[in-house]
Amino acid sequence: MSYRDSYSIFPRSHSYCAANEQRVGSYLRTLMSFGSSPSSVLSSLSSFRSRPFADISYSPTPDLNEVYPGLYVGDAVAAKDKAFLRRMGINYVLNTAEGSRYTQVDTGHLYYRDCPGLRYKGFQLMDLPTTDISKYFHIAANFIDEGVSSGGRVLVHCLMGVSRSATCALAFLMIKRGMSLTEALAMVRSRRDIHPNEGFLRQLQQLDRELRVSRIR
Repeated sequence: MSYRDSYSIFPRSHSYCAANEQRVGSYLRTLMSFGSSPSSVLSSLSSFRSRPFADISYSPTPDLNEVYPGLYVGDAVAAKDKAFLRRMGINYVLNTAEGSRYTQVDTGHLYYRDCPGLRYKGFQLMDLPTTDISKYFHIAANFIDEGVSSGGRVLVHCLMGVSRSATCALAFLMIKRGMSLTEALAMVRSRRDIHPNEGFLRQLQQLDRELRVSRIR
């Protein structure tokens, strides 16, 4: 079996169709079952409707894909299912949406206190074009690289696993694996349906320019 055949641990749940309100509701109820506050979870629904991919289909099962050997991009359901993380051998978790506000995921070091050996890091980011995610690019890249280079398995997640987490995974590939933004996007998008917002893409383009200049000096 080739690596390309083995990367997708679960079938992609991002099939586009017009009537997924019921599935979105199911997804939010699943998050509540893992301990998210009702106010933060219920208010997430309006944000989903306002997004350009609001018709995405959600599954109450963990949704993640291996986008690079040892690096997984996934959603909040995957991150909150500790039994699932143990079965998958995930020993590094990077939450790029830490917090209790809408579209954030309220985990932290204490949430994983009963997961021996699991390393956790969290960024309190909102999925908005005006959010400065670039200040976390090198921190995220170092954390991911530590896990992957030591033979571990790293989960980078946000709420849905398409924007904040994907942006940090792309930054890792660019900073630590020498890829251009175009190459990193091609690799990740061949393995997972991702949609960094336009502000994040602009910040990745700036990173791409900075890295290109630094490598020719």
